[in-house]
Amino acid sequence: MDSLKTSVAREPARTGTRQVLSGQRGRRPGWLLASLLGGMFLGNVDIAVVNVAIPSIRDHLHASAGELELIVSGYTLAYAMLLITGARLGEIHGRRLMYLLGLTVFTLSSLACGLAPNAPVLVGARVVQGVGAALMVSQVLTGIQVHFEGAARRRALGAYTGVLGVSSVIGQALGGVLVAADILGAGWRPIFLINVPIGVVLLITSFVFLPDDETSREKTLDMRGVGLLSLGLFLLVTPLVLGRDAGWAPWTWLCLAASLPVFALFFRTERRIAGRGGDPLMNVALLARKEISLALVSQAATRAGYFALLFVLALYLQQGLGRSAVYSGLVPIAWVATFALVGPVLGRVGGRVRKLAAPVGGLLMAVSFAAVAAGAQSTGWLIVLLGIGGIGYGAAFSGTLAHLTESVESRYAPDVSGLFNTTLQVGGTLGVAVFGTVYLDLAARSGDPQDAFSTTSAVLAVVSVAASVLVLLAGRAGSDTAAGRS
Repeated sequence: MDSLKTSVAREPARTGTRQVLSGQRGRRPGWLLASLLGGMFLGNVDIAVVNVAIPSIRDHLHASAGELELIVSGYTLAYAMLLITGARLGEIHGRRLMYLLGLTVFTLSSLACGLAPNAPVLVGARVVQGVGAALMVSQVLTGIQVHFEGAARRRALGAYTGVLGVSSVIGQALGGVLVAADILGAGWRPIFLINVPIGVVLLITSFVFLPDDETSREKTLDMRGVGLLSLGLFLLVTPLVLGRDAGWAPWTWLCLAASLPVFALFFRTERRIAGRGGDPLMNVALLARKEISLALVSQAATRAGYFALLFVLALYLQQGLGRSAVYSGLVPIAWVATFALVGPVLGRVGGRVRKLAAPVGGLLMAVSFAAVAAGAQSTGWLIVLLGIGGIGYGAAFSGTLAHLTESVESRYAPDVSGLFNTTLQVGGTLGVAVFGTVYLDLAARSGDPQDAFSTTSAVLAVVSVAASVLVLLAGRAGSDTAAGRS
């Protein structure tokens, strides 16, 4: 890999994206990127695609309310808990091997989901599917950081953002289309079975085009760190996912409180292992860097606002304005679609614009939320405002991602990948849990969904401004650090 990067540095202007793989026996960077992003596409689609199929699953499998919750959340829990561990496994055993293993597990478990004879089997298969997705997706961002440099990396990160947005659009629409089509009387099953042929094609292209990479087999997996981190994330994410439907029972608050000492013990353990010259699961010293920690908190806040919007808006459109479920599912696509367009554009602009993208994006999100809070009821005006919000989120997401990947040395690529992806999952889950509860409580107390929606949107505007300030401070801290190093 060092010789590969040397060849990249020698010919930056002439070879463009193809420079990246000049030492990899003719492998094509376009196909490499497509293979990596294809896995991320599948993993992201399956976060949301099952939601609209829940009524069909309930009717066909006679699933209980608890089983339906686990069918949705089992995937998310396994996925969020293993992203950091998956990134470290890729460093130890090879990103190519872990990506192929994750894709294989994901494809086979998708088949098991599609053929599940009852709800318990479907719950188990969804958990395994989340494990496969985590192993697969945790290699994507690391692979981009390692195999692409300079302008090629910026374009690859732009494509990363674009695919993330497109997969959200498709995930929102595909489930409804496939269930409504009722292909061969299969009902909900095609939402999982469609992953199988796509997964097989991706396995073939990934096997051919993903280059062999260096491994760190002298390193060992920090099993104590894996256990502590997994337990901490489980205690944090489980009540966030299930707490609202459980009425925020005492066990949800106990889990949230218990997660704090577990995380504290995890950080202490990782620092101790690193201090002894061992192999920690995560280099927690990265979080002491303001340019990293502030950027991650900012990204969590913007992600929370985005997921909260999707959830609260759907409730408001149906309960407050009496719109149909189809209408409430289609309108937010304006946000998701514009988000998908911003990343590729920012990947081709100058460094100064990229540095301003994240803080300006947070302010655009705030403008969108504030305008919606002021009372946007016409469809056209709502779509325009959501489009502006999507542009803002796309800029904040892409700008923060570029900042993080450019702020650390390449040896920290697995840590950045794991931290960033975990931040996205926890931030999104936190947004739905906190702001969804705020909206529902306000609507229940006042009996006025419009007032509840306006208040919640106003709070989200404030959160977006705070996220903008945080990422601006992160950028300044990064500039100070770079100046100190030089």
